[in-house]
Amino acid sequence: MIDKLDSALRFHQEALNLRARRQEVLSANIAHADTPNYKARDFEFSSALSHAVERGRQSTSTSMATTSTRHIAGESLGGGDADLLYRMPTQSSIDGNTVEMDAERVSFADNAMRYEANMTVLTSKIKSLLSAVQS
Repeated sequence: MIDKLDSALRFHQEALNLRARRQEVLSANIAHADTPNYKARDFEFSSALSHAVERGRQSTSTSMATTSTRHIAGESLGGGDADLLYRMPTQSSIDGNTVEMDAERVSFADNAMRYEANMTVLTSKIKSLLSAVQS
């Protein structure tokens, strides 16, 4: 039963996770719009989603080494920077920054809209599953 519920919601879960990650990447690009030599980053959403759905959510945590038993154990959660690609600017800048604010704003707004749409679809799917269980 739980496996069927998990499989019914996995796609939407992975899509929301990737949309949130992409929003972080795009906001980092916007925040570094005036940083010299900053290279704008992004990732291919559709291929990342297909890979995430195929392999499932895998934890990429890394343990930190401690030199004393009194140290607090910590974990570093991998941000997936290996999947990030550099954007090719349509117009080069003098300081080497590749962030194009118009393109970043459009991508940011588009991603936010798609996140909300995915959340709406997920909410309706959960409501329909809940009504099926209750009847």
